[in-house]
Amino acid sequence: MRTIVGTGRMTRTFRPLIALFLVLPGTAWAAGIQDLNALERRLVISLGADVGQPGGPRAPLDRRMKLAACPDTVEIEPPALGAVALRCAPLGWRIRVPLLAGGPARAVAMAAVMPAPKPEPVVQRGDPIELAVATGGFRVTREMIADESGAPGDHIRVRADRKSAPILVEVIDAGHARLPGFK
Repeated sequence: MRTIVGTGRMTRTFRPLIALFLVLPGTAWAAGIQDLNALERRLVISLGADVGQPGGPRAPLDRRMKLAACPDTVEIEPPALGAVALRCAPLGWRIRVPLLAGGPARAVAMAAVMPAPKPEPVVQRGDPIELAVATGGFRVTREMIADESGAPGDHIRVRADRKSAPILVEVIDAGHARLPGFK
């Protein structure tokens, strides 16, 4: 590597290298890195609140991060525990973005957290239940007694008599249950 001392000019061998470094950051070098500006815009749109506003991200995405460009669309998971997760499943990276309390994102999170109304129990404690196991062309039934109340789809404990050990069954409807795993 040679330079002419005192004049500030470079030899012809350096000019192509400098031109390469000037062109590289805008093209090939940045091609494999996720565009954080576009990702932040998608996040703000999906949350319905801008950076620093209630319900939006607390701060902008850290531009020092160099995430590999996701070949698919980056998934934005629903808000949970005061943050939202951005995930690229094919590459396996995931980042959490803290949110400011309140705002539209809080309403979405609360709707996701609020459980649906639970159906009324169709089996009460002490009721007789017909336990059925059907597989491979045959069906076995047995009369049991419920130790707990339950709605269809609930798992409850039942016993053959007061001295026997309880087993866990799935309630089908009033007076009928099956062992979990058998349809």
